[in-house]
Amino acid sequence: MTILNAFFAALGQIGDPKFRSVLLRGVGLTILLLIAACASAIWFINTLSGNEISLPFIGAVPWLNDVLNYSGILLVLVLPVFLMMPVASAITSIFLEDVAQAVEDKHYSSLPPAQKIPFSEALLDGLSFLGVLIAANLLALILYAILTPFAPFIFWGMNGFLLGREYFTLAAMRRLGRDGARKLRAKHSTTVWLAGTLMAIPLSVPLVNLVIPIIGVATFTHIYHRLSGLDS
Repeated sequence: MTILNAFFAALGQIGDPKFRSVLLRGVGLTILLLIAACASAIWFINTLSGNEISLPFIGAVPWLNDVLNYSGILLVLVLPVFLMMPVASAITSIFLEDVAQAVEDKHYSSLPPAQKIPFSEALLDGLSFLGVLIAANLLALILYAILTPFAPFIFWGMNGFLLGREYFTLAAMRRLGRDGARKLRAKHSTTVWLAGTLMAIPLSVPLVNLVIPIIGVATFTHIYHRLSGLDS
């Protein structure tokens, strides 16, 4: 019940102006990064296919240029879908402070001010989280190919673990510091993982996954307060 209550409380605040502000910034930066990634991929492929390709002992192979060009088109179509989830999730973590503060202003207004997370630290955490998400999902492609019927469950379970770990830590460290947040997360690891999986399921839907990270941050802020209340 803790997870569902936190989730519905977060949904009830989706119209908050601070939520909209983070959403607009997050979507804008996500789109810019996806455009940059696609442009870089196109430039790289054009560089490779700019000249006629020759292979040792075979000579010129003109059709390889066509393969590269068609592969480039496919890559540009697939890349945004693959990157949208990790990029949106990581960028939202950079703006966690605004979402978590909005939740606390409405639901936990009697608390003293939380510890501010420096933007440089939030940016570093966000970039680190982005790298972990991309690397994990690239490695998971092997499992998807081997265990195709279970691919959705692997995606949800793996990303649920990563999202829960990151968002709970970031929400809790505003009150407990990084070490205290890690200890509380370890104590309630099953709840954190299940809540992360709840966030990961709609993350597999393009466009919807741009909004879910904000709901996730708000949900984990509620979860932190309820778990810390149980431990007090």
